[in-house]
Amino acid sequence: MTSLTHLDDKGAARMVDVGGKPETGRSATATGRIRMSAEALNAIRDGSGPKGDVLAAARIAGIMAAKRTGDLIPLCHPLALDAVTVDFTFEDDAVRANARASLTGRTGVEMEALTAVSLALLTIYDMGKAIEKGMVIEEIRLLEKTGGKSGDWRAE
Repeated sequence: MTSLTHLDDKGAARMVDVGGKPETGRSATATGRIRMSAEALNAIRDGSGPKGDVLAAARIAGIMAAKRTGDLIPLCHPLALDAVTVDFTFEDDAVRANARASLTGRTGVEMEALTAVSLALLTIYDMGKAIEKGMVIEEIRLLEKTGGKSGDWRAE
């Protein structure tokens, strides 16, 4: 197992120095889902909930969150993202969110993709809680990342 890069040799937190790394194309894709009742799922699907178009608001929230990841997660570099997409699919008992972030830079965008998914799902919860408070956000994870020193990685 490799050492934690955000700790110095004395165990103190530090921001990783990426200044000497070459700029390369990098991307990351993350996913997660929010499980809910049929009533809440139908309201989100047809836009009949009390707060309007839930998925449009959740998409914007996810994109905005990806852009602010460096402000939200300690020691995370602020990045000039080239693109962020957030998409949704309906499952039998849930809405699944998928986010992809990309850039040309010196560090990866895994945290940006994960943050986008997380905030998109939280926004769905916020906008749907009037219908159901028992929704469950689950399975947030990285699906793949490309580029950088460690190369490409894909979840099994």
